[in-house]
Amino acid sequence: MKYTIILLGALLMGFQQINAQNYFWIGFTDKNNSEYSLDHPEAYLSARAIQRRTKQNIAIDSLDLPVNQNYIDSVLTLNVEFVHTSKWLNGITVRCDSANLADSVLHWDFVHEIQLTKPASIIKSVSNKFADENFSDAPPIDSTLYGGSVLQVGMMEGQFLHNNNFKGQNVQIAILDGGFYRADEYPAFDSLWINNQIVGTKDFVNPNSDFFATNYHGMSVLSCMGGNIPGELIGTAPKASYWLLRSEDTNSEYIVEEDHWVAAAEFADSVGADIINSSLGYTEFQDAATNHVYADMDGNTTRVTRGANIAASRGMLVFSSAGNERNDPWLRIVAPSDGVNVIGVGAVDANFNPAYFSSAGPAANGALKPNVSAMGYQTTLQRADGSVGIANGTSFSSPVLAGMAASLWQAYPEKTAIEIKAAIEASGHLFNSPDSLQGYGVPNIRTASSLLDPIAVKVVEQNKLWTVYPNPVRDRILVQSKHNFQDEEIELKLYTLDGNLVKNLSIPATPTVTVNGLETLQSGIYLLVVRTKNSSETFKINKIR
Repeated sequence: MKYTIILLGALLMGFQQINAQNYFWIGFTDKNNSEYSLDHPEAYLSARAIQRRTKQNIAIDSLDLPVNQNYIDSVLTLNVEFVHTSKWLNGITVRCDSANLADSVLHWDFVHEIQLTKPASIIKSVSNKFADENFSDAPPIDSTLYGGSVLQVGMMEGQFLHNNNFKGQNVQIAILDGGFYRADEYPAFDSLWINNQIVGTKDFVNPNSDFFATNYHGMSVLSCMGGNIPGELIGTAPKASYWLLRSEDTNSEYIVEEDHWVAAAEFADSVGADIINSSLGYTEFQDAATNHVYADMDGNTTRVTRGANIAASRGMLVFSSAGNERNDPWLRIVAPSDGVNVIGVGAVDANFNPAYFSSAGPAANGALKPNVSAMGYQTTLQRADGSVGIANGTSFSSPVLAGMAASLWQAYPEKTAIEIKAAIEASGHLFNSPDSLQGYGVPNIRTASSLLDPIAVKVVEQNKLWTVYPNPVRDRILVQSKHNFQDEEIELKLYTLDGNLVKNLSIPATPTVTVNGLETLQSGIYLLVVRTKNSSETFKINKIR
């Protein structure tokens, strides 16, 4: 996986001398004579995982059955070390000194494939892992609550849910990433630990690692969702619960990491996670023989994409960074964001413009990709040095949206993953004219809520004195009164987020007031203050071209 950020500052470059073994994927033909039964899923799935399937009318099937233990035991007689299995793809990952394992296993009739997924290599480079990573020291935008994160939340109108205390409670998010450096120490995560919202950790790369001393990337991703420093950083799901799963080896790039990913996704399913966020992507590897080509980005070819599709078929929402390859020869989306059931997320800036690095679609089969977009340019997050700052990458647009989806699903827990995904896509600001850089565009969470349950949205807003629409807006806003303001004046002030007044009207109050002339304003988020003699309300306005 090539991370999607551009690091400004010195990084230790060069080569590491290591001793390594060969990693192999071995695929089996069947699950015959399994000791497990579809009638007793409690033996291999948690109660929460079973409940997720039941609620969404998803049948437990043979994909859920564990790999045949007899097949595993046969392989382990060959002086190999077990790494992990994949029940969804029906196989096992092992490591050993031998480079000729195929000669020993292909004669068994229950083995249908074997692939060398990471060769024993004495030299491997670590210099390119962060080559596209960009942190900036620009100060965050001032805000009394959200701080710099006001833009990434506000451009989706996510405060609509947050203001009504929908912040991801009772929703579990599994983060598949390369490490969670100091996530147990930094203040952005204090509330997660205090409230027992970190429900578990697991390392699929090196189970013996010092978990919170590994790479920082997943920690920054977590902060986009679960970060909580009032006045500096508020994530999109600060009250959700999180599984921290390390599936990425940040010191090398081999296809074995796809198998780590699938194993981690299966674990997330089995423990009952509702959402997966993967700010990882796979295209080319240090072993060029295993490289993908663009034709493989057809939604159902690579192992990691097949695993991601199956994860979604189990009733989870799967979010995946579209990649940051638009300035590189690859150009296109990366696996598993190409998955037919996966929500591939592109990156935009605060003005709804595609980020210069965000990978282009479509999928190789012509399907729309990315699906949607979120703020991935100058995203506010927790940084490795302990400070709150900004960074670029679809690595961050994906969790910004995944957390927002958790808050949305909390508000509508009776809805299925398919329904939540459809509402998110249909609420995109480009829904009527999607493109290959933003997909359906940036979702509007108020609109998504109204699509899921129009009546509930009206109830939430019943105490407001004014209704403002349309939002997003292009050329004019209509401000409609829900009360009779006879003999009063209405004052309308439109501000940029940094406090510049761009519109100022004072007119007699009528049932509907129109604010014209907005087509000349730059795209972005504005604040509209509606004030009468005895009342004042503020609305966040999403201005688009």
